[in-house]
Amino acid sequence: MRVDGREIPVSGSLLQPRIRRTSDILRVVLSALLTAVVITGSLITRPQWVALERSVSEIVGFLTPEQSNLVYILYGIAILALPFAILVRLVWGGQWKLLGGFLSAGLIALLLFSITGTGFTPPKWHLSEAEQLNTFLSQFLDDPRWIAMLAATLTVASPWLPPRWRRWWWTLLLAFVPIHLVVSLVVPARAMLGLAVGWLVGTVIVLVVGTPALEVPLDAAVRVLAQRGFKVTAFQVVRPAGRGPLVLSAKTEGDPITVEMYGQNQRSRSALRQLRRWLTIRASEYPTLFASMRRAVEHRALMGIAIGDLGLGSNRPLTVAALDRGWMMYAHTVPGGKPLSAADGEEMLAKVWQALHTLHDAQISHGDLRAEDIRIIDGQVRFGGFMTSEFGTYEVRFQSDVAQLLLTSAALFGVETAVRTAIEYMGAQRVLTSSRRLTRTAIPEQVRNAVPDAGDLMKHTRDEVAKQTDQDKIEAARITRFSRNQFIQLVLLIGLVYVAYPYISAVPTFFSELRYANWWWALLGLAVSALTYLGAAMALWACASEEVNFKNLLFMQVANTFAATTTPAGVGGLALSVRFLQKSGLGAVRATASVALQQTIQVVTHLILLLFFSVAAGVSTNLSHFVPSATVLYFVAGALLGLLGVTMFVPKIRRWLLNEVRPQLADVLAQLKDLSRRPGRLAMIVAGCATTTLGMALALWASIEAFGGSTTFVTVTIVTMIGGTLASAAPTPGGVGAVEAALIGGLAAFGVAATIAVPAVLLYRVLTCWLPVFCGWPIMRWLTKNDMI
Repeated sequence: MRVDGREIPVSGSLLQPRIRRTSDILRVVLSALLTAVVITGSLITRPQWVALERSVSEIVGFLTPEQSNLVYILYGIAILALPFAILVRLVWGGQWKLLGGFLSAGLIALLLFSITGTGFTPPKWHLSEAEQLNTFLSQFLDDPRWIAMLAATLTVASPWLPPRWRRWWWTLLLAFVPIHLVVSLVVPARAMLGLAVGWLVGTVIVLVVGTPALEVPLDAAVRVLAQRGFKVTAFQVVRPAGRGPLVLSAKTEGDPITVEMYGQNQRSRSALRQLRRWLTIRASEYPTLFASMRRAVEHRALMGIAIGDLGLGSNRPLTVAALDRGWMMYAHTVPGGKPLSAADGEEMLAKVWQALHTLHDAQISHGDLRAEDIRIIDGQVRFGGFMTSEFGTYEVRFQSDVAQLLLTSAALFGVETAVRTAIEYMGAQRVLTSSRRLTRTAIPEQVRNAVPDAGDLMKHTRDEVAKQTDQDKIEAARITRFSRNQFIQLVLLIGLVYVAYPYISAVPTFFSELRYANWWWALLGLAVSALTYLGAAMALWACASEEVNFKNLLFMQVANTFAATTTPAGVGGLALSVRFLQKSGLGAVRATASVALQQTIQVVTHLILLLFFSVAAGVSTNLSHFVPSATVLYFVAGALLGLLGVTMFVPKIRRWLLNEVRPQLADVLAQLKDLSRRPGRLAMIVAGCATTTLGMALALWASIEAFGGSTTFVTVTIVTMIGGTLASAAPTPGGVGAVEAALIGGLAAFGVAATIAVPAVLLYRVLTCWLPVFCGWPIMRWLTKNDMI
């Protein structure tokens, strides 16, 4: 590199990898999303858009036909001349390297719209066109090939154009939408698609060929440093640009200095990171958002000066400068000393905690306490890396510093030594409070990545803090805007709305039928439905060896309906039962085994009752409506064989079955053996399971009687058990849709009229599903508030 007549060698690569070009990647993603939106809108809502455009065109189309024709011709001339104007501008500027990307973008966009289902269709641009406005120019203005080519070439050339030219030319291209509306025309759908696809092609080409933002203005950096009295003689790349800045070591006539260069891609990545933090993390948990990269770099330099005034800085800021093409430069002296290591001993670790205490006494938080940023200079501790440092910040930022240093020192000196030293110099209460932040979300990513096995180390450190402070358990601090429970409850509510939506249209008809219902039968169905929760609670209580509070368990069964209905296949209900038993004092394996035991006996009881009532119904009963087709049975058998093969040939699944499933299965078998020796407990579980199954059947029978139906309880029991079993395989939350279809079809198979079966099944679902669901939501919140789930 030659600057002002001097040759300055630069060793190392200055080019940023494509996977780290955040700005270019972001443009590709946005253009792909726009293309998807345009295609989706064209396929789904194009008629509505056409009607809207015609309405808008009637409002804004105030020009006379002659004026519209003139406007259309003038704009067509501009659009026709635009690509040639861009080409002349590039040639005039001598940007020969860009011509390849410019021409490639135009040709690719042109070819994409020339390939159709019948093959290659070349553009048909000729002098006579009898269509729109009878002008040659309309062929280009409404042709998606031309629009796509313009968008692609302009996207490639834009980074190299002056801002004023870039703004005017993009305005001219995008004006084809309002121009069409003003001249009382509808915007062609393929023209909008051409604009989106052209932008996508251009962004991909830009990602490949690069932009001026990739050119590091080292010549400007040399001149700025010379003005500050540092005459640079050579540059050595220490760390290429990526997630962080481009770091260079600059040789000068005196001592070497470190130069950090921040470009457009670092600015874009920083903006995305700050947006993600703002959306997910509480405001007090992260440094103040900066309006620009310049402000962030200036803040780092100012914090370096402030920490240096305390005598704790490992380097000294020299200058901050804004350079060409949006780059920022931050120069500072080379950090002195060496990074903290295990060889420094416990005495040096004590000095590190003392230095951090001094920093906090000055109301300064560091925010990035990695070992490489903790330097030892002549037996004294110094800090470096001040990008996330803050002055006069929240208390939680000081707690984060303590947690970070706990993790870093534990990796170097051991957990016991790190915790003991921290308590000695920071106090037991402060260390205890800060240790709640030893979680993946609370510790910055760069600090976690600097430590081997950070997850296990954080767990061991929390356990050691609990041991040395005589605490049973340390609850993790909540730093996110939304807790996991809140997120789960939101998902459950969305699922509830989703599964309830199909019944909204049937509500008026259902309520009109309710006028003729016998409400005494409906009340009986509601009472029997309530008994099913008592039976389910009794069965699970006995499976848990009567070690949980029965009243709270009964409440949990009502909340269980909400969780089971709003999750596919009822998995939410099973998870809620396991969680409740764990919170009640049972271990994870024991709680899972208790729920598995109840489900096992429930299935066995269900099958026995089904067999008994099928025999009681008589051999003339037609059950063919409930039997799946041969194709479905073959598909299920194939899926089961596939799952068996997966479990045999995938090592990870085999280990999961061996380490997770096998202990739970062994516990279930042990409990079954114990039940064989305790007939009273077994009878309680079977009675509870039978109450659940028969109670559902009785509720459906009462619903049928409420609408004047006449069928036997045995028939309804068979319909409930067989239909419910088939519908339980449905992936919909709570079996919504599948349960109703199976029950209505089953009743029809036994001769119940549709005018009675449909409202009866809907009433049955209201009594056994929807009323408990709406009661289960507040009960679930109450259980959560009281730490029972």
